[in-house]
Amino acid sequence: MTEAERKVIEAFQERMEIRFRDEELLFQAFCHSSYANEQRQAGRRDVESNERLEFLGDAVLELLVCELLYRKYPVSVGEMARVKAAVASEEVLAEIARKLKIGEYLFLGKGEERTGGRNRDSILADALEALIAALYIDQGLEKLRELFEGEITSYVDRVLKGEILFDYKTALQEIVQKDHKFPPEYVLVQTKGKRDEKVFVVEVRLNGVTLAVGEGKTRKEAEKDAARKAYEKLVGGTGR
Repeated sequence: MTEAERKVIEAFQERMEIRFRDEELLFQAFCHSSYANEQRQAGRRDVESNERLEFLGDAVLELLVCELLYRKYPVSVGEMARVKAAVASEEVLAEIARKLKIGEYLFLGKGEERTGGRNRDSILADALEALIAALYIDQGLEKLRELFEGEITSYVDRVLKGEILFDYKTALQEIVQKDHKFPPEYVLVQTKGKRDEKVFVVEVRLNGVTLAVGEGKTRKEAEKDAARKAYEKLVGGTGR
């Protein structure tokens, strides 16, 4: 790590009141692929993005949520699966990441910095999963429970009470299938911007009629944005 990078990592540890045995793990957790690519192009071969940690963190997070559900909530397997999907969703993880102010500590490439990557759900969610993996490797499952179980529990409670809904594509499909034979269709209608600053535009349609238009840095994000807008439009229109 450079001195500037080390200062960022030190600041996060002080804020969270944690101390990593291997600080390189924490640096990697906050290192977005755009930054790693730029650093490698500049000749630094030891800078790795957080993608591998994020992959591990996804599995560790699922374990945390499933274990919590098993220990504290006598619900069915189907309900466990539904709650797990909601709590481990990109939107929830991004919310938690914002509470931890993770965006302030990310290492981003110039393009991602310019286009608001520090506040993008997908980048924040991935960084949180990478942080979870780094903590798991460095300090074990018990430390993760200490840091995150209370937060996870609050989201589980809210999902079970029906207070929050994050899987808008599934929710939209459930509403549509009550009255229509066919599911909603997601159609990519436009891409805007240069290669590193692309914005995807997607329409969600029902029987050929456009329900809503969504935008995002990826096609997946654009589809989710369109689904959310369509869901809120339909629910508002039906008075739910």
